[in-house]
Amino acid sequence: MNDRYDAGYGSDQYEVVGYDEYGQPVYRQVAAQRPQQQTYDPYAQQGYGYDPYDTGRQQPAPSYDPYDTGQQPPATPPYDSYGSQAPYDPYGTGAHGAGAPYDPYGQAATSGQQPRVAEQTAYIPHQAGPAEEARPPQEPEEQPASGERDYHTEQFAFVEEPDGDSEDVIDWLKFTENRTERREEARRRARSRIIALLVVLALVAVGGVGYLWYAGKLPGLSSSGSKNGAATPAGAQKRDVIVVHLHNTGKGGTSTALLVDNTTTDQGTTVLLPNSLALTGDDGSTTTLAKSVDDDGASGTRDQLGTVLGTDIQGTWRLDTPYLQNLVDLVGNIDVDTNADVPDPDAKKKGASLLVHQGKAQTLSGKMAVAYATYRAAGESQNAQLERFGQVLQGVLRKVSSDARDATTTVQTLAQILDPPLTDKDLGTFLAKLADLAKGGDYKTALLPVGSDGTLSAQTSDSVVKDILGGTAKSPDAGSAVRVSVQNATGVRDDTEKARVVLLNGGFTFLEGGTASGVRATSQVLYSDAAAKANAAEVAKTLGLPAGAVAKGTVSSGADVSVVLGHDYKPASS
Repeated sequence: MNDRYDAGYGSDQYEVVGYDEYGQPVYRQVAAQRPQQQTYDPYAQQGYGYDPYDTGRQQPAPSYDPYDTGQQPPATPPYDSYGSQAPYDPYGTGAHGAGAPYDPYGQAATSGQQPRVAEQTAYIPHQAGPAEEARPPQEPEEQPASGERDYHTEQFAFVEEPDGDSEDVIDWLKFTENRTERREEARRRARSRIIALLVVLALVAVGGVGYLWYAGKLPGLSSSGSKNGAATPAGAQKRDVIVVHLHNTGKGGTSTALLVDNTTTDQGTTVLLPNSLALTGDDGSTTTLAKSVDDDGASGTRDQLGTVLGTDIQGTWRLDTPYLQNLVDLVGNIDVDTNADVPDPDAKKKGASLLVHQGKAQTLSGKMAVAYATYRAAGESQNAQLERFGQVLQGVLRKVSSDARDATTTVQTLAQILDPPLTDKDLGTFLAKLADLAKGGDYKTALLPVGSDGTLSAQTSDSVVKDILGGTAKSPDAGSAVRVSVQNATGVRDDTEKARVVLLNGGFTFLEGGTASGVRATSQVLYSDAAAKANAAEVAKTLGLPAGAVAKGTVSSGADVSVVLGHDYKPASS
């Protein structure tokens, strides 16, 4: 092969200056009038040229001028990769002086236009493909002036140089991005959980307050409020009321209480009624609660109580002490905070061992409960014994089943005969409702305040009659009963209270006459006029005094009969 290639289109010739990476020859245009150029030997070493066409001729290796500037340096020193010799100037510009270090980025230049070097990219001359190789070379364009180069984008192909660390950087960026996203997602989930928790807590709080508001249990609300929170007048509230009479079959006497279920406010109450409560008898005369229970029976007493208290009573439950004992045993004993030591009533000797001990949360069997409910110590009023009866009743309610069917079975097991219209089912259902209130803490016990004459005053009874029973006190007139003034001269303070109870139970109005300075041997019953003689005789009989104690004399102011109790007065045991 010739050293030059004649294209056949003119006198210009082309010479091979090298080979590309695909093994294709690279040509350079040579003008016809130019002297013969020596063949480019890219592999020249040590002054001997490489003959690519294998002609067998060794030629000196001229310096390679890739941009055809026409400048031939005397010699090209071997390439020093470490920059120990003069740097290689591929552009032939002579910008680097002898011994200047190689500056591929042109940072050493102090003036003039600096060549731009793209990071991680390189350019290579555009090589002709197989299709272009078949075409003859085109007429060369006019060369620019010496020292200037005219570059065109089609002459270069920019190839991104792969970086060995790029994959690691991308992986690190992905890892960092994923970790950041995971953290943000975790924060979003945490915020969502906190918000959900706050919403749940708010709903629970609102629901709890709503329930308390619906049940009327919010602090500050009146006990007379209804379940929906609206203020309902006490008289308009719905109540179920049953009267209970405890008959002491061993010693005699009765104790009375009202069991109240306020269905409007869901509040249960035991109202204790003193035996001295003044009632109006069937004949219009004044009587007491104790006397009415003995004389008028269940139905008569229920009507009289309804009139005095201004409330509707649905039924009467007569509870004899043996049935109370059986009831306590059926529910499995009761727990009561006892306020007194109670001796065994069946003990033959006085001062025998105690049956009930004073203390907190004392467990009482049926026998113990009856003894405690009917116990009245020396010098105590009847109200003290009545309060013990109320404790026993509340203790029983806390142990009765809240299920109406089970409570009815308990009542039926007692095998007692109830006064009409009360039935076993009615009583069982009623006790189950009260038991549910007692177990939930919505139950209390209240004592009805009664004056010394057995009547109710509007001021002292409003807290019970109006608020609990929703009624109005209507005690009989004080002048309708015989007023008896009692002065104690026995030397025993408790005799006054015992005489008061006996007189009130007998239908008389009791007036406190005080205590005499000395002790008298005999008792006296005095009246002021003949019209009151019969009443005086009845008083003496009621107190257990002989008929000879009745005499005409001076009567205390405001009283019809005056009584002076002497040493011969023997009060009935209670």
